Parts: sequence; structure tokens; C-alpha cells
Amino acid sequence: MTCDGTELRVACWNLEHNGGGGQLRRLAHRVLASYRPHIVFRQELTGAWEHGKRALFEEATALGGLFPFMTAPREGRSRNPTGVMVDPQLFETVAHTDHDLPWKAICHVQVRLKGYPKTLHLASGHLCHFDPDLRATEARRLTTLADHGRTALTGMDGNSYPHRSADEVCEPLVWAEVEDPVHFQHRTIERDGVRVSDTRPSEILTGGPKAVFTDFAHHAGTALRQSGALAPTASLKRTDQGPPQRIDWILGTPDWAPALRRVEVIDTEDVRRVTDHALVIATFDLVAVQHILSTAA
Repeated sequence: MTCDGTELRVACWNLEHNGGGGQLRRLAHRVLASYRPHIVFRQELTGAWEHGKRALFEEATALGGLFPFMTAPREGRSRNPTGVMVDPQLFETVAHTDHDLPWKAICHVQVRLKGYPKTLHLASGHLCHFDPDLRATEARRLTTLADHGRTALTGMDGNSYPHRSADEVCEPLVWAEVEDPVHFQHRTIERDGVRVSDTRPSEILTGGPKAVFTDFAHHAGTALRQSGALAPTASLKRTDQGPPQRIDWILGTPDWAPALRRVEVIDTEDVRRVTDHALVIATFDLVAVQHILSTAA
């Protein structure tokens, strides 16, 4: 895997139950490989820890020789780990740690772009699907990536909703019309005595005048006028949970925003065959990234 000299491509994908295996998993690998990502944030690496992480390394090889990292599954918790993959021709690894949390760990990898001194913090998250309060805790944990002037990128399945609803292009959720009562309990919170969509993780991560992170799809959809960047990402299959929403996000510290070229939401027939989440690709100008990483914190 090599960079064309002008772009750095970052992918985020929740591959449902790791593609399930066999031909469907190989199809998923071909879909992702076609975008030639240099950084991949993965969710639902189901079973990839088994047999010496065979499935993890198979995917990394299929993506052109990326170097893979993943969290260790914990007994009694989610069996759908998160992972990060990076291009070893562009990056050197500094450290890999898991942020252990009550339901699902965050995979945190520190790298340096070769020839540049500043450490880049990468994290793949999959916020808790059943507990809004735990999602808020997980979001606050992710803010620590940016502490002390660090630069960071994170990709996640937020299992919640963007807080700037007026800018979104998804069909609005009307909770009175959502058929699944469990989904209603999982995805709503109470405000002023009314149950509303849970937007707290988005508020914590990207809200306010001193936002910790930039939501790159929102930036692309508003500042860069790429309305397709705000397309819904999940669920692509179920019909009892309301219309699909934008719950898969690539975020970064604000220093990355000027480097952003585009965000794409990939929702093809092949994507729908292998998972219920769209593939999200953020593309950055490599020269601008080099500038971001040229001065050590």
C-alpha cells in the first residue's frame, strides 16, 4: 500500500459480525480495498481474535498489507471488538493500548508519519448500543485523546445522533412511529420531561465553541458544500427502527479540518450485501497533513 503523494485516505466501517465469513467477508475486503485506505477504523471484528487473529491478518493483507491492531475480547462483555489498521509504509507505530470500558474497549494506536515528529493518536470506538449514559462516558473517554495539545483522529459507530439536526439530510426520526420498543429505550434520553434522540456523544465530542473534535462529515457537508457527506449510514437493512440515520462518524482534532478534501458515504449494493452500515471515507490533503504533524507537541 502506497500513497499517491497527494492524499491520505481514512476509512471507518462497522462490518456486521465481521462479514460473517466465506465469500461475503472476502467481498467486504474487496469493497474496502478498492478505496485504498491508509488508516482504517473497524468495528465488529467478531471472531477476529480467534486462531491467532487469523481473520484480522487476512483482512489486513487483503487491504494491501496494512498493519492491524484490535482490542482483546473480554469475557461477559461484547464479543465484537474494535480495531485500527495503518499503512506501515507511511506510518511507524509508537504504542498500542486498549481503553477498557464496561461494555466495549476502545482501540487506541499511536503512530508517527514517517519523517515527521508529532505523534498522531488513532482510536476506533463502538459506543454502547443499549445505554445512553455509558455512551456519554465513552465519549468523554475519547476526549482524552486530544488532551495536552495532542492531535487525533477517531472513527466510530456512535449508536446515537448528530446534535446539529438542522444540518442533517437524513429523514427525521419520529419516535412515536418507531416500531421497535427496545430501540426506543436504547436510543432516547429524557429532556424537559420528553423522550428525544440521544445526541449527547455528539455534543460532548463536537459541540460548542470550544469543540474537542471536528465532525468531518458535517464540515464537508456545510463548509465544503458536499451534501452527500451527510448521507445516512445505518441501519441499511432494518425497517422497524425508523429511517436510516448518520451514526458512523470520522472525527478529528480541529487542526485537521483545513486538510479535509472530501467525505464519502459508500452505500452500494455490495455494501448492503455484507453489512447494515455504510462505509465512510474521509480524504485529506497529504501536504497539509505533513504540516499538521511537523511540530512535536
